[in-house]
Amino acid sequence: MDSIIARGLSFQACHGVEPQEKVRAQTFIVDVEIFLDLQAAGCSDDLQLSVDYDRVYHVVRKIVEEKTYNLIEALAEDIAGQLLSTFPPVKAVEVTVYKPQAPVKGDFKYFAVKIKRFSK
Repeated sequence: MDSIIARGLSFQACHGVEPQEKVRAQTFIVDVEIFLDLQAAGCSDDLQLSVDYDRVYHVVRKIVEEKTYNLIEALAEDIAGQLLSTFPPVKAVEVTVYKPQAPVKGDFKYFAVKIKRFSK
């Protein structure tokens, strides 16, 4: 299966279970891989037979920046569901949400969740 990959989409938002996370924005990074057949788009050079990267970015941005979640697991689920419903040719999506400023005492690069969901 072919895929379109968007890596390192960075947003400022308020997600988390701690009280300070509800009021102070922090960085969230999202990776998305969208699985679909790209042969027709590649052969015809026609965007209508693919998925518009700009639209993907704005769907993800709207969810991350305009909603709030306790868990990045819920954020990832919403992103996956919206991408699958917005772009009918998509067969599956893989979404990774990184939380590099998680409220954990210790030395780490990030905490993240990765999910893969399929169209129905």
